[in-house]
Amino acid sequence: MTTPRTVRVGSRESPLAIAQSEEVVSKLLTSFPAHDFTIVRISTGGDRDKVSSLQSLGRGTFSKDIEDALLRGEVDLAVHSAKDLAPDLPDGLTLGGVLEREDPRDVLVNRWGVTLAELPASARIGTGSPRRGAQILALRPDLHVLPIRGNVGTRLEKSRGSDYDGIVLAAAGLLRLGMQSEVTEYLDPHAFTPEAGQGTIALQVRRDDAQTMEMIAAVDHEPSRNSLTAERAFVDVIGGGCNVPVAAYARREAGKFRVSAMAALPDGSKMYRIEVEDEADDPAAAGARAAEVLLDQGARQIVEAGR
Repeated sequence: MTTPRTVRVGSRESPLAIAQSEEVVSKLLTSFPAHDFTIVRISTGGDRDKVSSLQSLGRGTFSKDIEDALLRGEVDLAVHSAKDLAPDLPDGLTLGGVLEREDPRDVLVNRWGVTLAELPASARIGTGSPRRGAQILALRPDLHVLPIRGNVGTRLEKSRGSDYDGIVLAAAGLLRLGMQSEVTEYLDPHAFTPEAGQGTIALQVRRDDAQTMEMIAAVDHEPSRNSLTAERAFVDVIGGGCNVPVAAYARREAGKFRVSAMAALPDGSKMYRIEVEDEADDPAAAGARAAEVLLDQGARQIVEAGR
């Protein structure tokens, strides 16, 4: 049993990040009501740079400053959107657990309140994600995909302005902020593969902090952690960085572990999709195999060209 103490929780400063950290604190308080939890807001490089495109910033830009604070002992626990984490964690840190995954799907929001298939030709859809852009254009090559930056509220506001007709973003962010009424369409994850880790809150700790590790174990959701493990293994094997549209979505169905994966050219003109099914006892192996199958089916040339 852990000794009551004050636990400092490191978080990005955005409204969504704070909502996620508050969700973590709420769950931890249920198991550890004698503890005090303080959310420490940390400015990250990705948040400070409001000009560069998301793909030029690279994976890990929104987590590195929080990880550095954790390594320095300024916080005891770091809360991340799992999709923001780099494939390789810094020495001395580990993922102690994850909360139960929120809806992993992407959603469409647009001024007409219609589905992606019903959007008028030449509609302007905002996204900062090459993965989303490629899948939009694969389904609707007549649309214009435009870059967009900002937190959820900022992107929603821009979608109502004169420069955009709509946006595609993660369902989980809107749900956690109570903004689900904004959603026009939930995009089928089999036709529009989510980002690895999308919808998952990851809890990061120092490897030598046994007390915090024990505490996090009380809120860890094993099925969600297994899915994240598979998806991160996929990213690690596939490579390609943030400029190549690749994605994996893992889940357990009917006693098996299934991983759907895709790789595409940025303009959506060529796309590879696969699905592998493995026994449920080795998620990392399932994710790695999905990457190898996708590469062997033709995606290797796309990934290597994007490096």
